[in-house]
Amino acid sequence: MSGHGTAERHGPSPRTAAVRPAAPSSPPPASPSSRGSASSRGSAPGRRRGARISRLLGSSAVQGVLILVALVWITPLAGLLLSSLRSEQDNAADGWWTALADPSRLSLDNYTALLADSGIGAAFWNTVLISVPTTVLVVVIAALAGYAFAWLEFPGRDGVFLVVVGLLVVPVQIGLLPVAKLFGAVGLFGTIAGVVLFHVAYGLPFAIFLLRNYFAEIPREMLEAARMDGGSEWRIFSRLVLPLGRPAIASLAIFQFLWVWNDMLVALLFADTGSQPLTVALQSQMRQFGSNIGVLAPGAFLSLVVPLVVFFAFQRHFVQGVMAGSVK
Repeated sequence: MSGHGTAERHGPSPRTAAVRPAAPSSPPPASPSSRGSASSRGSAPGRRRGARISRLLGSSAVQGVLILVALVWITPLAGLLLSSLRSEQDNAADGWWTALADPSRLSLDNYTALLADSGIGAAFWNTVLISVPTTVLVVVIAALAGYAFAWLEFPGRDGVFLVVVGLLVVPVQIGLLPVAKLFGAVGLFGTIAGVVLFHVAYGLPFAIFLLRNYFAEIPREMLEAARMDGGSEWRIFSRLVLPLGRPAIASLAIFQFLWVWNDMLVALLFADTGSQPLTVALQSQMRQFGSNIGVLAPGAFLSLVVPLVVFFAFQRHFVQGVMAGSVK
């Protein structure tokens, strides 16, 4: 009795303790480093893909091909510039590349004569008055509509967005005659405002589609946190969505500006003599003076240099917008 009680007081024997299964222990908490590695596991393929692209673009063979493409692309531009700086007699006598051997024969006389022409100067400012408002209106309206289609709930949202997407396949030529009759009835035919409205109407479907898809990639948790902090929809749009969507907005603005600046079909139909842009004015000069290089070359280069300046000024945002999502 006493031995049995003593055994009970001192606990189980070593043999019994060895046979009894051990109590399950709670798993150790994950360390911050392990959690960080687990969270970055999903982005590892994207980083590897970005590293492969960087290595590919950094190879000497690819760089040589890119330099060759750049030279092929820039050769017509250099030829146009040199032709615009030469006299009409020199252009008729030999090729533009001969100016490289004698740069002293180059002058700005063609540009002076071109800018002295009131028709070309007015056409240049008409092009600015058409391209800049069109680009601003398309970007502003598309940004607002893209945010609404991406993050606001309203009746018929998906149906309206499908209609916008369907308008992408409507060619411009279909709307030329009906819109011309409508503009003639309301007094907009032959005015700068009519050309601007036509470009805005046909530029909005693609712009809304582009920005809506870009805004939809913004994390929902970020917007919900802003709403929980008391931010209104306008404040969220202006302070959060627009800065995040800057690359896409810049890319859209560049594309829209280039499309409108280089357009001739819409302006040829909807603009009259007093509101015609530079492309139509140069076409009229070609029809009147034939192959007058002294007029056409500086005019063509003048119409080309502005899009080049705009592109190179915003190329950083343009590259970010084009590459957005490629390494995610």
